Amino acid sequence: MDERDRRILLVDDEPQVLRILEGLLKENGYACVLAADAQEARARLREQAFGLVLSDVNMPGESGLGLVRHVLAEHPDTAAIMVTAVDSVALATAALEIGAYGYIIKPFELNEVLIGVANALRRRQLEMERRQYQGLLERRVAERTGILAKAVSRLGEAEDRIQDSREESIHLLASAAEFRSDETGRHIQRMSLYCDLLAREMGFDEGRRDLVRLASTMHDIGKIGITDLILLKPGKLTVDEFEIMKRHAEIGYHILSRSKSDLCRLATLIAWTHHERFDGTGYPRRLAGDAIPLEGRLAAIADVFDAITSRRVYKPAQPPDVAFDILREERGRHFDPDLLNLFLGVRDEVQDIVHQYADR
Repeated sequence: MDERDRRILLVDDEPQVLRILEGLLKENGYACVLAADAQEARARLREQAFGLVLSDVNMPGESGLGLVRHVLAEHPDTAAIMVTAVDSVALATAALEIGAYGYIIKPFELNEVLIGVANALRRRQLEMERRQYQGLLERRVAERTGILAKAVSRLGEAEDRIQDSREESIHLLASAAEFRSDETGRHIQRMSLYCDLLAREMGFDEGRRDLVRLASTMHDIGKIGITDLILLKPGKLTVDEFEIMKRHAEIGYHILSRSKSDLCRLATLIAWTHHERFDGTGYPRRLAGDAIPLEGRLAAIADVFDAITSRRVYKPAQPPDVAFDILREERGRHFDPDLLNLFLGVRDEVQDIVHQYADR
């Protein structure tokens, strides 16, 4: 990464926020230039090139959204992340739709800023490489077939890396809820791999399996709307507290249903239905049997198995054999009997995932 790639323009009308961000980023090897508003930021952009602009949304004069539109139009090799005290799905959607690489809510965790910055710079590099390869293809159309084939291969590799970056972004989004509930990113990995196993056993094609694997990582995204007093409570929840906790399924539905992509449509179904029970006693809608979407029934098995075999603030982890016995006892009540049979049929592979992705 060259000097330009590590140079970040910080834009905020609050001097204290600028000082905090500057101190954090400088400690981690980045060079920072400060601006108090969009007008000053535009002047700094004319003076030198930046790898990233980290901008507040609400500022005197031009808003951060307007500044980001300018950056992405006039400085296409510069990434942009929005920072705001407004926790709004509509605002976040607007920021991402105009091309922002991330959306950080104040008060932010320092690690959240570092992860967001690193991910944005990596995606920016991949996009620059993709444009370079695309340009190479356009210039070499008339040249020898061997040269063209090599360029196509390189473009394919760049697209694969962009897909990897997309998956990484999805995992980071899903991790936001897990970090708040004292769970780990490895819960997300295990959950998605159990779902992938079941999808394979169901005979899903590769494309549908990929959707299930990625969508299942966002099953608990609704926990981001549940208070820490309940999420981190070390003991058993009261009846009223459990009713609040149950809302995370519908919160997840409302967050994800705003997107029309196939991935988010499936993630919406899983977030909404993975706590339904086969006998109709689950939540939030008390669906039963085949009325529960197949992916929701599949995710329910994966989620409960991982909950049993993982340590939480209120309980120790149980061995896989104990978890398999508990699941078997719930056949036909909590779980779809046919899907559970498939899960029990690949228990060796399930246990491999338990050990390979054990919490550190």
